Amino acid sequence: MERGHLLLIDGMALLFRSFYATAPRWMMNSRGVPTNAVYGVVKQIEAATNVLQPTHVVCCWDMGSTTFRTEWFPDYKANRGEPPHELIPQFDLAKEVVAMLGIPNIGVLGAEADDCIGSLVKQYREHMQISIMTGDRDLFQLLSEHVTVYLLAKGIGNYEAYTLERFTQEKGIQPHQLIDVKALMGDPSDNYPGVRGIGEKQAFKLIQRYGSIEGILENLANLTNAQQQKITEHLDLLHLSRKLAAIHCDIPISLRLEEARWDDERKWFAEVLEAIR
Repeated sequence: MERGHLLLIDGMALLFRSFYATAPRWMMNSRGVPTNAVYGVVKQIEAATNVLQPTHVVCCWDMGSTTFRTEWFPDYKANRGEPPHELIPQFDLAKEVVAMLGIPNIGVLGAEADDCIGSLVKQYREHMQISIMTGDRDLFQLLSEHVTVYLLAKGIGNYEAYTLERFTQEKGIQPHQLIDVKALMGDPSDNYPGVRGIGEKQAFKLIQRYGSIEGILENLANLTNAQQQKITEHLDLLHLSRKLAAIHCDIPISLRLEEARWDDERKWFAEVLEAIR
């Protein structure tokens, strides 16, 4: 039986990138609502479906700033300011437009879009080829023989494709080990610290050599005195950062795959764009 091809879209990444790629001041609809980000989302989906030729498409979204990660670590993403006021009304409009294209919008309170994408990957990776369109390299941890990540590049329809083979050759680790790398180095964008004093290059080298956080702790005596001190002093933050870095793939998602079927003949992008003007 021929495998289907599921395209999972990181709606938040797509919306923010589209917003900052164009000026909201010159794209307003007849009601005075900015539409630049929504317009970009539609054009990016049109390009992606033309390039990747999926049989099914789903778009995943964050559902607010409060998640299980903020319960674990209140400062998680606390460094991010409020979204621009021109973008705020486009959140709901973007979901409406995605639905007009016949694409299911998936979001779960308390979880992030990454967790929804990861849960769908876990559910369907044995049965379908999966492409993930995003701007977030954290999703590399989902790579496998049947999962490819397409990082949004400059311009519409341009991507940097990461397969399992490319990732392992470039990084020298397996995708699941990225979680432990992030636990060591932290993530300034998501505002969790990791082990202070251990940067990206050192984190990769440690995981390449010892395989995991457990492997490092078992071989602590083989590390430099400075590394030993940093890790032992920040052990609690190390374990917390690993929890924060991991995409959680057991989020309950209600989706009938038939709802996500992509039929190019019934997708009218021009009409959808006209409807938001």
